[in-house]
Amino acid sequence: MFSIYILTYNEELDIAACIESARLSDDIIVVDSCSSDRTVEIASRYPIRVVQHPFESHGLQRTWMLESISPKHEWVYILEADERMTPELFAECETVIQNPDYIGYYVAERVMFMNSWIRHSTQYPRYQMRLFQHGKVWFTDYGHTEREVCHGATSFLKETYPHYTSGKGLNRWIDKHNRYSTDEAKETLNQIERGSVNWRDLFFGKSEVERRRALKDLSLRLPARPLLRFLYMYFLLGGCLDGRAGLAWCTLQAFYEYLILLKVWELKHLPTPSLDTKALVSENTQHEIRQADPA
Repeated sequence: MFSIYILTYNEELDIAACIESARLSDDIIVVDSCSSDRTVEIASRYPIRVVQHPFESHGLQRTWMLESISPKHEWVYILEADERMTPELFAECETVIQNPDYIGYYVAERVMFMNSWIRHSTQYPRYQMRLFQHGKVWFTDYGHTEREVCHGATSFLKETYPHYTSGKGLNRWIDKHNRYSTDEAKETLNQIERGSVNWRDLFFGKSEVERRRALKDLSLRLPARPLLRFLYMYFLLGGCLDGRAGLAWCTLQAFYEYLILLKVWELKHLPTPSLDTKALVSENTQHEIRQADPA
């Protein structure tokens, strides 16, 4: 048996289905980033642990979770609210944790969008570190998401999990990626100024994870990134085979890339308010409030 962490923030539409899929485990821990909706209320109806912690970043949230909330079992699985555990994946997890040769396993997602599996343009199988020995894997921030630091050998699972990326509607998807693009813009500047492309991993990487991450570092340095991303996903990866949903998905990803570039331009060219400016704005705001309310 292994424990399952579920990460949430305003997931009242997804949390019940996610918990239901994870109930094959006898130790489920919901780690909520102080949701303002009914996520905690719904999760608390189940015989599981529910813990709240303010969100700082994906890497820091996972690090706090692993350091502060002890699991019942030696092995843990990280699940997000818009993902599902399947009986087949759970059974494979139970089998592989008996193998002493590895401390963690990558699992591939099946991106579900507009009620369709976007198989081609999502670089399937695209792997994420999800199952690992507690205390053997940690996480650092990278762009809007996180990257794992593994203290031991890792491997890959055959079974996959569904990821319902737009289950809460397109408005939620756009809001989320607007936030993500801010972090990605900062990471883009950081990588261009201080990072480099690992050409060995790009062409001879031992795993999909190494090749994909090297490709991303290269893509940050290419001109016309939004257009190139659309052409790469829709034609080279075969997004055209994913039908109407595939076209919509590739278009949204190109838009997301363009949003990142616009925010990179802002970071480079728009002035950052100084402490004196911030203090002046605060003083003027307080003065306006006093004028509006003499009492």
